Amino acid sequence: MSAPAIGAFGVIILFAFLFLRVPVWVVLMVVGFLGSYVMSGPQAALAIAGTTPFDMASAYNLSVIPLFVLMGEVASGTRLSAELFSAARIMLSGVRGGLAVATLSASACFGAVCGSSVATAATMTRIALPELRKAGYDDELSTGSLAAGGSLGILIPPSIILVIYAAIAEQSVPRLFAAALVPGLLLTGLYILVAMTVARLRPQSAPASEKVSARERWAALRQPWQFLLLFVGTIGGIYAGVFSPTEAAAVGAFGAIVLGIIGRRVDLATIGRAIENSVVVSCVLFAIIIGASLFSFFIVQTQLPSMLAGWADALDLPGTALLLIIILAYIVMGCFLEGIGMILITVPVFLPLVVGYGYDPVWFAIIVVIVVEVGLIHPPVGMNLFVIQAQAGDVDIKAIYRGILPFLIAPLVLIVLLMLFPGLALWLPAQLYG
Repeated sequence: MSAPAIGAFGVIILFAFLFLRVPVWVVLMVVGFLGSYVMSGPQAALAIAGTTPFDMASAYNLSVIPLFVLMGEVASGTRLSAELFSAARIMLSGVRGGLAVATLSASACFGAVCGSSVATAATMTRIALPELRKAGYDDELSTGSLAAGGSLGILIPPSIILVIYAAIAEQSVPRLFAAALVPGLLLTGLYILVAMTVARLRPQSAPASEKVSARERWAALRQPWQFLLLFVGTIGGIYAGVFSPTEAAAVGAFGAIVLGIIGRRVDLATIGRAIENSVVVSCVLFAIIIGASLFSFFIVQTQLPSMLAGWADALDLPGTALLLIIILAYIVMGCFLEGIGMILITVPVFLPLVVGYGYDPVWFAIIVVIVVEVGLIHPPVGMNLFVIQAQAGDVDIKAIYRGILPFLIAPLVLIVLLMLFPGLALWLPAQLYG
């Protein structure tokens, strides 16, 4: 077999085992090691397998992951997210569908601190779903808003997936964070538009709420001051050049703990649980990253990306057609593969093709994250949908499926906008970093 044929066979084996629900990190490590064994022999394969874990675990740019995870865990264990939702609920009182909009707004804000889609969906479901039901909202609009809002956690900075993409594609984390901000806000606005449209077309799904006074609205604005302080101190510090991403993550984690102690919302048990959860989540992420590094090394040896680039050139595909094929591939993979796994497996293969067509790798990162978001919320196996169902066991999964369908329009519209106007992602990084 030729080297590209061995690479293609390795990819087929990889997806076959993933389809059988073998853990992602196991498949990546096994296929990567055996592939290197076939390509370079036992000595080289053992050397790579021995050095890669140390290289990944000691990589400074990846130390941001456990720190942002810790910040999110501490924020989840306090009333920070509850205050965000309460403030948004009061500000939007009197608006039909206002509670769904409040859910989306609070999810976007919490995602800006948490950085995790699953954690955002789980936390906001516990907080918002009882309030939505109490206000008379049906389960479809309620769970659709929660699933869509949860997906914002991986786009609005800080984003763990963007950090991992930066490590694979050798891109700047601050530049990626800056590129994600405007699309993240746009996607939030599109989700809000969908929620208000559904509430308008199906009034029974979102009963009108009572208006509150202007004084109560102003008072509500003071509630989420801790979130604003945390966001400005971390993400604002990165954009201003005060902190590196790793320093900002450390400041954010420490700040979340301090604010929790000042507000008497965090005790030693809460901090202990947050640290324990952070260790578990970080270990799983690093196991996947190590496996992906082994797999990427194998793929590079086979020259499969170069062969695919030559194949695309031979077919003379337009750049838009290539992007649509890649986007469709991501949507299909979202049926059986979680987001980080998709990034780690596909970016080493797809990125050289995209860059070869003249597309910016920073812009492509935002496209990839948005498509991964679609994978998190599209039926039948979107991870956020099952997270919500696990938090609210009495909700029929079919109602969740029906509820999310209108919201799938929003990320697809954003992808079209980004393809037509790349400056939506590239303008802010150019202004901040040249």
